[in-house]
Amino acid sequence: MASAHEEEVLGKAYDSRLMKRLLRYLAPYKWQVAIALGSIFLKVGADVLGPYLTKIVIDRYLAPVPGLHTRFDRFLSSNPFAGIAQIAALYVGLLVFSFLLEYLQTYYMQWAGQMVMFHLRKEIFRHLQRMHIGFYDRNPVGRLVTRVTSDVDALNEMFTSGVVSIFEDVFVLAGIVAIMLHMNPKLALITFAVLPLIAIATKIFRDKVRDSYRRIRVAIARINAYLQEHVSGM
Repeated sequence: MASAHEEEVLGKAYDSRLMKRLLRYLAPYKWQVAIALGSIFLKVGADVLGPYLTKIVIDRYLAPVPGLHTRFDRFLSSNPFAGIAQIAALYVGLLVFSFLLEYLQTYYMQWAGQMVMFHLRKEIFRHLQRMHIGFYDRNPVGRLVTRVTSDVDALNEMFTSGVVSIFEDVFVLAGIVAIMLHMNPKLALITFAVLPLIAIATKIFRDKVRDSYRRIRVAIARINAYLQEHVSGM
């Protein structure tokens, strides 16, 4: 058994019941989260389209490919300088559009995350006030402080950065796969052959990072408990 000074952080990597309890705090801000996710989807589309425009410049103007036709042909000038200028203007427009979408996504997710963190800390503090005095004899105050501060900060980081990264990575991968299959299915399938190796490497890295993160949390809890007990007694 862990001592009173140790933080018990072992458990499943993913707990569906715990996740449902956490998502309950996001429910009041579902519209803000929806706007953020929509911004991520549109931003990924703009980011993926940028390299495709570079491809058009190369294949149409810099190193023309005979018989190549794209959906942009009717909008582009046959003159290389004018055509490249048109695509450059479109590329800059995509960058500005992507910047605005990233601002919306960051603003709404950070706002929702801060509100979730506020309500979590309020509920934890209210719960601590209802606990019997003997509870504070069995649990170091430093450990409880970790619960209210560091642990809630970790949840806020998950809401504002982790969830965003997951959705953004999924959308980016889906967009890249779709464009690669559209451009050259055979070459795309050859490229996808390395995906199992990437998945194995990711699994190994994830397990090591999870163990390291757990050890860090244990160390933080011990430091907080030690400082609280020794500094308050001076």
